[in-house]
Amino acid sequence: MAEEELDTNTINNLEAGSTCENSSELLAAQQALAARSEEFQALNDKYLRQAAEFDNYKRLAQRDQRDQIRFGNEQLLKELLPVVDNLERAIKAAKDGGSSEVLIQGVDLTLKQLVDALAKFGVQAIPTVGQRFDPSGHQAVASVPSDQVPDQHVVEEFQRGYRLHDRILRAAMVTVSAGPPFENAGDEASNAS
Repeated sequence: MAEEELDTNTINNLEAGSTCENSSELLAAQQALAARSEEFQALNDKYLRQAAEFDNYKRLAQRDQRDQIRFGNEQLLKELLPVVDNLERAIKAAKDGGSSEVLIQGVDLTLKQLVDALAKFGVQAIPTVGQRFDPSGHQAVASVPSDQVPDQHVVEEFQRGYRLHDRILRAAMVTVSAGPPFENAGDEASNAS
C-alpha cells in the first residue's frame, strides 16, 4: 500500500505541477488570442473605412462622368452662340429690306465665323476638288469623263466633308473623274474587238 500511496502522491504532485504550467500556457494563449483579436478588429475597421471611401469615390466619379457627358459641349456651344446671333441679325436685316449684296456679305462673314469656331475644336474640312479620290474621306456619287482632271481625282464637290482631329465626321460627297472621254464610238468599238 505504501507503494500505491507513493504513486498517488507522485501523480497528484504531477497534476498540480502540470496545472500550474498549463494555466501559464493558457494565460499566454489567451493573451495572444486577445492580441490577434485586436489586430483583426483593427484590420477589419481599416477595410470597412477603405470600402466606404471607395464607394464614395465611385459615386463622385460617376457624377463627374454624368456631368461631363451632359456639359461636355459647353465650350463649343459658347463659341457657336455669336454665330446664331449674327444669323438672326442677317435675317432681320433681310426682312427690313436690306440689299441682297449686304445680306450675302453678312452671311458669308457669319459662315467664316462658324468655320473658325469649329476649327478651334479640331474640326477641319476635307479637301476635295482636284485631290486624288480617297474612299476614307470621299463618297463618290458620280463618275464623269474629264479632260482637265486626271483619272480617279475629284471633279466636283456636292457636300463638304469634315474631320475631327483624325476621325471622319462626315465623308465629302463628290464626283470623280473617269479620265479623258473617248474621241468617237468607232475607236471604242475597235478597241473592244
